[in-house]
Amino acid sequence: MSLCRARSVVARSLPRPSSTRSAPFLLSHVKPRSPAQFQLVRRSASATAGSSGPEVSPTPPKLSLWRRFLQTLGTITLVTVVASGGAFYYYAKREQHPGEQLDFDPEKKTLVILGSGWGATSLLKTLDTEDYNVILISPRNYFLFTPLLPSVAVGTVTPRSIIQPTRYVARHKKRKVSVIEAEATDVDPLKKTVTFSDTSDIQGQVWSTTIPYDYLVYAVGAETQTFNIPGVAEHACFMKELHDAEKFQTRFMDCVESAAFPGQSPEEIDRLLHMVVVGGGPTGVELSGELHDFLTDDLKQWYPELAERIRITLVEALPTVLPSFSKQLIEYTESTFKEAKIDVLTKTMVKEIKEKSVVVKMPDGSTKEMPMGLIVWAGGNKMRKLTADLIAKLPETQTNRRGLTVDDHLRLKGAESIFALGDCTATQYAPTAQVATQEGAYLARLFNSIARKDALEKQLKALQADPIKAEEQKTEVENLQKQLMKLEKLRPFHYSHQGSLAYIGSEKAIADLPIFGSGNLATGGVATYLFWRSAYLSTLFSFRNRALVALDWMKVKFFGRDVSRE
Repeated sequence: MSLCRARSVVARSLPRPSSTRSAPFLLSHVKPRSPAQFQLVRRSASATAGSSGPEVSPTPPKLSLWRRFLQTLGTITLVTVVASGGAFYYYAKREQHPGEQLDFDPEKKTLVILGSGWGATSLLKTLDTEDYNVILISPRNYFLFTPLLPSVAVGTVTPRSIIQPTRYVARHKKRKVSVIEAEATDVDPLKKTVTFSDTSDIQGQVWSTTIPYDYLVYAVGAETQTFNIPGVAEHACFMKELHDAEKFQTRFMDCVESAAFPGQSPEEIDRLLHMVVVGGGPTGVELSGELHDFLTDDLKQWYPELAERIRITLVEALPTVLPSFSKQLIEYTESTFKEAKIDVLTKTMVKEIKEKSVVVKMPDGSTKEMPMGLIVWAGGNKMRKLTADLIAKLPETQTNRRGLTVDDHLRLKGAESIFALGDCTATQYAPTAQVATQEGAYLARLFNSIARKDALEKQLKALQADPIKAEEQKTEVENLQKQLMKLEKLRPFHYSHQGSLAYIGSEKAIADLPIFGSGNLATGGVATYLFWRSAYLSTLFSFRNRALVALDWMKVKFFGRDVSRE
């Protein structure tokens, strides 16, 4: 009994075979193949194996014209960004690391430059200093881009963005240039010497000295003309130097904050918020436009209770503002100012400036006293004391009381070794930065020609000293003489007017540009404003200044002007 149970358990644990019908069923359905059929199967299998080689990738879908344009644009943008960044880095590093310079050569002539303005800086940039020992003397050790002073006055541009150290220009020359921060106090055209003094707050043991020169370039500029009107020097702000713009910005915000003081009477608020600009030239017009932008773009946001009460008045003694521009641009400027609610008083003369008011003579001859909080004097120029002293030393040839008289080569009449340029001279040209820049570049070319002439004369003298050698090199002597004859005929200075630009506020500017022939292209508006900006950027003296000014414009566009006061 137990044996039978064990057999049954073992039988259950073993796997059961398939049904007995399975094998016969499959065999019955498999038909035997002939040899020909087996051969066909082999060929088919080999063909299949041969065709299973490397697979051919599918053809990518053809991109649309728009997708191809986007890919090309992305590539160009990437290359442009990388190239621009590389160029920016290269120019920045190149300006910071100038090369080695030659030392002073005792055999070279000494060229002394007085001033660091438009004319002097243009001369220094263009001059080949390898031919001279150059000494530059100026009370300020930087070049100032004066056209953007109104922008500094309202905070559109920071002060450091429009100045360029004079030593930067000097350091990039072939031969060393000695830059001395001092005030020239005397020029002796007979002894050919210059005396200068250190006028800074901190002085050393030696604070005054005198040096000789072979050539002197007199480019000291001019002072602001007050016409001896009472109160101008005591109560008015000027717009000629960097500290003038900074002083205006501080006093302007002082007026606004004082007007916001609690308990101020309406009359006093109106007085404090009345800004008067005297002078309808480019400086006065641009300052009025910048003030309007400051008012509409920033003060309305931070001083909403005062912004509507701020008044701007432009006073001009002539019949129109911007007398050097075309008639249609004058009318466009006046209409733009009228829309901006800037009062323009033409044919109006300032008679006196008091602490809290200005007295003017109206076109009808009547006198009017206008209360004001701040007044800016953007008048004309007058000669400096140093210039007057130099004129007094040459009474026979220097008879013009407006400035120094020069010949067609900018040589001072009565002093062959002195050249003068810029606002300190009395010429037929307007006292503008454009004129001074061209005069400086012309003098640089003139001095380069003089140096070449001196070198040729020295070479010719050495050949002629030996008659035998001179006869052997007769052809070379003749060539040197011909070159000297060409250099003797120095071309006189010729001013080429490149046009006039002025910003009039509300992101509008005017341009009076010469075109081929005798006509002018007069244009104004937003497009001209963009041209004005690009022109000023290109006129700046260095890559550093261009980058800083462009960055300032971007900051104001995104964040506005700073209304804090130091």
